[in-house]
Amino acid sequence: MRISHEAIYQALYIQGRGALKRELVSCLRTGRALRVPRARARAKAWAHVSEDVMISSRPAEVQDRAVPGHWEGDLIIGLNRSAIGTLVERSSRFTMLVHLPREKGYGSTPRTKNGPALAGYGAVTMANALKKTVTDMPAQLWRSLTWDRGKELSDHARFTVETGVKVFFADPHSPWQRGTNENTNGLLRQYFPKGTDLSRWSAREIQAVAHALNTRPRKTLGWKTPSEALDEYLKSVQQSVVATTG
Repeated sequence: MRISHEAIYQALYIQGRGALKRELVSCLRTGRALRVPRARARAKAWAHVSEDVMISSRPAEVQDRAVPGHWEGDLIIGLNRSAIGTLVERSSRFTMLVHLPREKGYGSTPRTKNGPALAGYGAVTMANALKKTVTDMPAQLWRSLTWDRGKELSDHARFTVETGVKVFFADPHSPWQRGTNENTNGLLRQYFPKGTDLSRWSAREIQAVAHALNTRPRKTLGWKTPSEALDEYLKSVQQSVVATTG
């Protein structure tokens, strides 16, 4: 019979809980009560973020907000692994909310090890939900998307291939790089307080909240609403197309 060194180490720890008894911890030089396998310690927390999708690789036009169509996104998280996706256009501050309902089978049976995520914002589910959101808007309004480091968008490569929207990721622990989205999430907490189960709100209800934000005058927009700012841009695009074809 052969046994790995990792199995021997694990056998030294309390069965089922993975922690040493309290009296044994004091005898350890490190005082570490939990065993962390080397493979897990070496695993990259953000393996889905490569150099070409770092925020430093974004086009220069994203930074100055002169051209609409560049978005910032994130999740607001609630109880019981519930979430709502938030998308904010950097130029007009127009907000879109992504409904992320539970997947079929959530909570009914114990989750299968390494099985699909059922909370509503697994990588595949999230990419599909964002794709549906993108197709609901004119193509010229979707140029790029800057996201947090969350693994929920680890399927970003497929999302980009299927939608043409390039995805970029902020640096670790740098929420100010997505300041527009962070500020909007703060406003959204007035409607979706922390410590509540966000799955209780339907798609229609969260769209009503997005409408409330988009019809709210903003000082940074010269007291125009995000909806008005976005409409003005779309009208200018249509006029330029007519002038070119005419």
